[in-house]
Formats: sequence, C-alpha cells, structure tokens
Amino acid sequence: MGEAARKDILNLSIAECIELIGDLWDSLAESPEAVVLTEAQKAELDRRLEAYRKDLTAGAPWPVVRNRIARHA
Repeated sequence: MGEAARKDILNLSIAECIELIGDLWDSLAESPEAVVLTEAQKAELDRRLEAYRKDLTAGAPWPVVRNRIARHA
C-alpha cells in the first residue's frame, strides 16, 4: 500500500473506518482457507461458537452490529 493511501485511510471518519473494516473482513471471508489461525485463535473461536449454540439469541449478525456502531460514531 502506498503512503498516499495510508494517509487517506488515516483521515477517514470513525464511521468510514468501521465501514472499511467491515469491507476488509468481508473480503477475507471470501477465502477462509487463506486465513491461517493459531491454535489459541481456533480454541477461542470454538469457545465462542459453543456459547452461541447454547443461546442463539445472545448475538447479532455483523451488519446489525456494524450499523449500530456506525450510528454512534
């Protein structure tokens, strides 16, 4: 990434940064096999998945969370 692009990113508003983070995360989700996780990260994801399965109403989908955060930024 060029220095100009970095400066542009650093000048984004909080809401724009959150949107960019969401876009980046979504792009990673398109190729999950390319994301290498440590054993600790895998264990944490397993723990969170188990917690979700115990109470399906406890969480919210990413678009809902992202919009909630963006509204308060």
